[in-house]
Amino acid sequence: MTYYGKAEVGQSSRLTLIHPRYLVAVRPQDTVLENHSIAIEHGSIVSIMTRTQSRQAYPEAESIELPDHVLLPGFINMHSHSPMTLLRGYADDMDLDVWLRQYIWPAEQEFMGPSFVADGARLAIAEMFRGGITCFNDMYFFPDVLGEICLDTGIRAHIGVPLIETQAAWAPDIDSCFEQGLRLHDDWQSESLLNITFSPHAPYTVSDETLRRVAVHSRELDVPVHLHLLETKWDIEHSLQHYNVHVLDRLKNLDLLNSRLLAVHVTQITSEDIDQLAQSGVHVVHCPQSNLKLASGICPLAALLEAGVNVSLGTDGAASNNDLNLLCEAQTAALLAKGITGNAKAVGAFQALEMLTINGAKALGIDKLTGSIEVGKAADLCAIDFSCPETQPLYHVVSQVIYAASSRQVSDVWVAGQRVLDSGQLTTIDLDEVTRKAQQWQSRLSGFVNLVTG
Repeated sequence: MTYYGKAEVGQSSRLTLIHPRYLVAVRPQDTVLENHSIAIEHGSIVSIMTRTQSRQAYPEAESIELPDHVLLPGFINMHSHSPMTLLRGYADDMDLDVWLRQYIWPAEQEFMGPSFVADGARLAIAEMFRGGITCFNDMYFFPDVLGEICLDTGIRAHIGVPLIETQAAWAPDIDSCFEQGLRLHDDWQSESLLNITFSPHAPYTVSDETLRRVAVHSRELDVPVHLHLLETKWDIEHSLQHYNVHVLDRLKNLDLLNSRLLAVHVTQITSEDIDQLAQSGVHVVHCPQSNLKLASGICPLAALLEAGVNVSLGTDGAASNNDLNLLCEAQTAALLAKGITGNAKAVGAFQALEMLTINGAKALGIDKLTGSIEVGKAADLCAIDFSCPETQPLYHVVSQVIYAASSRQVSDVWVAGQRVLDSGQLTTIDLDEVTRKAQQWQSRLSGFVNLVTG
């Protein structure tokens, strides 16, 4: 039954059985189970067994039938700017620098505030739930507001403490950013769905002094650092011009090139750079569609994976993508890697599925909690309905997920056992209200862009 109230994490003590046709747990690798069931209690997975065994073991359990579906771990969107969903299609078909400086940053300066963040985030989360995403890693202003929306809707999130060397509405200066970010870290210690990251925007917008402070807090609190890195050739040119050193060497000198770094984009790297990332344990976040649309470059995915770098996937913001369809990112990533390398075996379907799930969890340091369907882990799950013509006939389940399935086929989603999408219906978000507010923002923003561009 659909309801629109605050999500209650793992609220049900009643044991529930989910019976999918196919179960792809991600761990162990390359394993597809047919006619197996999982049991959920208090938000966690308590058993995985055959359908017959589960009914015998739990005769009184509530049962959810998914007869034509594949059950997967929930997807993890490793890079987003969720409130920017309100800027979807606002400025398209232009270079990154023009897009940012002439359109996006002026619009944010004019409109960005708590209500913009709240309405944009709720719209984004609705879209993410409908696409099978159960966890996202975000970078935007007013992280306190974003945290409240995440708790209200019931999504798992790592929320960035935004750091940029310009005055912003959320905090007047860098000291205030750190103070408020550290306060959020303390406040969210009791929240099972929320964590922070330190999110300096990019090396070219953040000083050495600020990056040193980030490195210290990241190390002391064991918190990831979420950073745009090597997105365009200009990133390297700027670093050489202003710091007389390559940007990777600059980060290494600042003690940031380590296993807590989530390096987003990484399109401008050599084989030597890849070795350095691998040796440092840096996690790379691949955003293929955003990079293609902004003509920023192409991340050498196959080479990174071959070198042993952990690579996950992000949608980026809807202002530059223009959607939050992570399943489509996986398909693009796999196909692009094959085309670039001339090797049809590069980045197979199961590798792409790992990038959607367990690789993101590993990057965030929560792979013991989520990212695969295993006993003891949180019940973060999504189901895809294979009954439609687009996914028939069915020969290979994982290949069908990556190369044929659409996000529109996601039918059900659970976060920590809470069913946030029930047979295609959102249970914690009023979609009509979210859409109405998005249309109101569209009216305001359209008038502004017309004024700015003349």
